[in-house]
Amino acid sequence: MKPKSVLPILVALIFLALAPAFAQSSNRPPRTPPPTRDPHTPGFVTAKELPDGEVPSAAAEGNFILGPTHKPAPEMTVQTNVPQGTIYNFTMSSTDSKMYPGIARDPNTFGRVDSNNPVKMVVTTSHPAPYTRKVSVYVPKQYIPGTAAPFIIGADGPDRALFTALDNLIAEKKIPAMIAISIGNGSGDAQGSERGLEYDTMSGKYAEFVETEVLPLVESKCNVTLTKDPDARATMGGSSGGSCALIMAWYHPELYRRVLTYSGTYVNQQWPHNDETPHGAWGFHETLIPENPAKPIRLWLEVGDRDNFNSNSLRDNMHDWVVANENMAKVLAAKNYHYQFIFARNAGHTDHAVKQQTLPAALEWLWQDYQPPTK
Repeated sequence: MKPKSVLPILVALIFLALAPAFAQSSNRPPRTPPPTRDPHTPGFVTAKELPDGEVPSAAAEGNFILGPTHKPAPEMTVQTNVPQGTIYNFTMSSTDSKMYPGIARDPNTFGRVDSNNPVKMVVTTSHPAPYTRKVSVYVPKQYIPGTAAPFIIGADGPDRALFTALDNLIAEKKIPAMIAISIGNGSGDAQGSERGLEYDTMSGKYAEFVETEVLPLVESKCNVTLTKDPDARATMGGSSGGSCALIMAWYHPELYRRVLTYSGTYVNQQWPHNDETPHGAWGFHETLIPENPAKPIRLWLEVGDRDNFNSNSLRDNMHDWVVANENMAKVLAAKNYHYQFIFARNAGHTDHAVKQQTLPAALEWLWQDYQPPTK
């Protein structure tokens, strides 16, 4: 008699062990693939359609549509004949932070819509939790110790693609020799997480955290001096890291005035709820930019035709990333901001291929009007 296989028994035991997790995950609504949006949809901004494979020039402003082919720009490849910057890595612990002691949402749980307020998310499974974040600092070979250097802050780091682009662009003298500080988030995503708290909160807190807790470490650990000139300081990021980049400059324009975002989360994602900004970053194009004097901010932004749409249980008409970024382009134009808006065909959320194609030109545009201090 042949022995019975133990495989069916093992499968059954694994299923029983995972059943509670499956039950918990049902708290989060199923995700459906985002629809492909047409850049010529009525109500969207009028934009210039570029030949497939081309990107707008570094001198151009306004709205542009990229074709479906996204080949990497030459500057996204390491070039052995150009000076290579030095990359420093260190970590930061929640136990050392006065501003962000750390939170987390229980695994496989999400939130629910507030029965008294349909645009508000209630999260009951978020609690204090420790974290460790990575920080990578790129220092160009051209940096002269003791001089105050321009710099760019990047979210969700480390970002080696950014460092490669900087090596090549600095060597080509298309941008100033700048330091890049790529800061990892405090873990998780969306409402109830540390990342969501840091990136989606409509306040100056994250910029203040960077200023008081990150930049001093960068200067001491990497033996560099960072400029205080807001016109020589930039921020960048994708998704919630993108909205965070603008939040930093919006609430602290005396610190940052150049912003670069991919698939910026200009939607109703803030948690905890704040009555002063009840719709989170959706408020940028809803009220904040239209109803306030223009700020000295230069903004490059991108969205993909298959970008996020209603990615959580809120059905508040404020969770379409394409509409949000289209609205941003409208209000920026109305207020005469210096901006360049890219609508990318054949592209998803924070699309890697689009970033490989556009990042060098975006960085060059971002620093187009920069005037270094006279010696």
